[in-house]
Amino acid sequence: MVQFTRRHFAALAGLAVLAGCSSNDPLATPSTTATAAGSGASSGAKPTLVVGSQQYYSNEIIAELYAQVLEKDGYTITRQYQIGQREIYLPEIKNGKIDVFPEYGGNLLQALDKSSKAHTKDEIITALGTALGSGLRVLNAADASDQDSYTVTKALADQHGLVTIADLTKVGGTIKVGANSEFATRPYGPSGLKTVYGVTAEVTPIEDSGGPLTVKALVDGKVQAADIYTADPAIAKNNLVVLQDPKALILPQNVVPVVSQKVDEAAAAAINKVSAALTAADLQKLNARSVDEKLKSAEIATDWLKQKGLV
Repeated sequence: MVQFTRRHFAALAGLAVLAGCSSNDPLATPSTTATAAGSGASSGAKPTLVVGSQQYYSNEIIAELYAQVLEKDGYTITRQYQIGQREIYLPEIKNGKIDVFPEYGGNLLQALDKSSKAHTKDEIITALGTALGSGLRVLNAADASDQDSYTVTKALADQHGLVTIADLTKVGGTIKVGANSEFATRPYGPSGLKTVYGVTAEVTPIEDSGGPLTVKALVDGKVQAADIYTADPAIAKNNLVVLQDPKALILPQNVVPVVSQKVDEAAAAAINKVSAALTAADLQKLNARSVDEKLKSAEIATDWLKQKGLV
């Protein structure tokens, strides 16, 4: 679902709408980055772990799920949320500045190995084990995913009989796609769209990672399609249509934790419990709480973890 991108905002308005999420300084040192109050963190033998997130409310919620289960198990957690897009945070992970980060399988693999032929969830996870290189590994992938998509309004879908991405050719001309500017160079962007489905498209830059500005541009007809992550509650609320992708232009984007060598087996086991419980429906509900109730990621995460018996 990326989300991206998933996922850095140039439009601060999108962040204002999604006020349920943290805006900690991503460059903050551990001494200035807070841990959740009452989390039971310990400064004993267990290492301090830095948990990061993209600049995207859904990704921050997942990061907070990891952070809280680790704190329950006695790890001291430093939060570095809202870091930005993969181009910004991936070097930080590789340099050992972040220990735990929620990622999206297919997009991460394409960023690391553009020649990979992996297409299924399991193939992608296996390929990531090699593509990440030394010092990093992926843990178990969740059932939950947050796919990038080509999404249109129901009115446009009904008008032209749009069901699959290939059907965008029925609209005619060059399709304007609302998305973050980096979408233009993604493998599933205009170049891939032309190669795989024969659709000519151009990106209209909207720097809110498929957020409210992107949705508004689509609903208002400023663009004909948009990259909106599939776990976004705005799709159902606005009666939008996610076009089917039978040729897998966009690889499966299952949520997968990327971790450093500081993450020992006990910490990995705690994170894997989150992945085992996190379904696609769960992620949609978590995202809806952020948008509708304007709750902080810590509140949303605590409620879900308690419901699942993980804290």
